[in-house]
Amino acid sequence: MAKRRFESLGFLGLGLGLAFVLFGLTFRGPRKRFWDRMTGAGIALGGLSLATQSELRKTRIGLRDILLGITSAGVLYGIFQIGDRIARRILPQGGSQIESIYGLKRLRPREELMLRLGLITAPAEELFWRGFVQNHFTRRVGRWWGTVLSTAAYGGAHIASGNFTLIGAATVAGAFWSAMAGLGFPMGTLIVSHVVWDNLIFLIAPTAPLKEEVSA
Repeated sequence: MAKRRFESLGFLGLGLGLAFVLFGLTFRGPRKRFWDRMTGAGIALGGLSLATQSELRKTRIGLRDILLGITSAGVLYGIFQIGDRIARRILPQGGSQIESIYGLKRLRPREELMLRLGLITAPAEELFWRGFVQNHFTRRVGRWWGTVLSTAAYGGAHIASGNFTLIGAATVAGAFWSAMAGLGFPMGTLIVSHVVWDNLIFLIAPTAPLKEEVSA
């Protein structure tokens, strides 16, 4: 039993260490290759999760997952509509930081980004942060502390971006999906929610258009 706990803790430490390194490289590297690094990080972290968590390999997405995923993504989108306005009012650099995040969508074609987000990045983040990290934390400290710690880890991984607004946004979104996981929502629902939300808020209906889009 002690050996299994040590192995579990070792896997968790390895996974978190890898995630923080990969996120650091993703946000600190040349901006024009951001999506290549983000995709690579997703493949690595998602692959680690599937290789070490047998239950994740059984993940299926049914009609209920699709409906709940779309609904929850809509709720989170509403939260971010409010958060965007608050950030622009109370943070001196809030507006420019938000525009810097949205500027990333100009680096690659829209259809390509939809495929990257839908097939790799969003599913991999759920597999890793909720399926791998939160699962390990929950087994050691219980459901709700596991939710809190996995949220903190997800937000902390974004510190490398140096973008306070992005860190806050990641923490809020991480708390939302971690709470869903803590409440027992299946991985299929979480993946659908993350995929829909990513595409909705980043590519389909951003909380605010870029300045160039407004002037156009």
